[in-house]
Amino acid sequence: METKKEQIPVMTLKGTVAIPERLKDLDAKENFAVLATDDAGLPYTSLISYALTPDLKIAIFATPKGTRKYRNILHSAQVALLIDNRSKSKHKLLKIEAITIIGTARHVRKGKKWGDLAEIFLKKHPDLEEFLHAPTTALIEVQIIQCVHVSHFQTLSVWDRK
Repeated sequence: METKKEQIPVMTLKGTVAIPERLKDLDAKENFAVLATDDAGLPYTSLISYALTPDLKIAIFATPKGTRKYRNILHSAQVALLIDNRSKSKHKLLKIEAITIIGTARHVRKGKKWGDLAEIFLKKHPDLEEFLHAPTTALIEVQIIQCVHVSHFQTLSVWDRK
């Protein structure tokens, strides 16, 4: 029996995906994202555990204060997070979807907002509680400005939060 070869699109198409729904679905299924920061004019990526607020306005993650990603955020708050399902669709290229979250990151100081965001983060990542509460860890919020969804290899949909 011959397997049907996927027809990979050669041109980018404009999508009409409901990005908030896709973002909620990916958030429920994926624990990790790739964080991109600016490292003195060069791109730098890190794998992070993340969570999203229910209103999809903020992405949350924690990082040690001594890391390169933390220093990069202090120097340039503009970041991107990539959330995707490639590990679940590794043999079906047209089934893979990814959302790039573009936003502004900042260290959240202890207080009510820190407590609210920490609760959301720990609900998704309860195993990181000790890490989150360590004095050497920073809780980071990313105010979401835009989301770009890619599916079917080259179908792009954009959601502006402005």
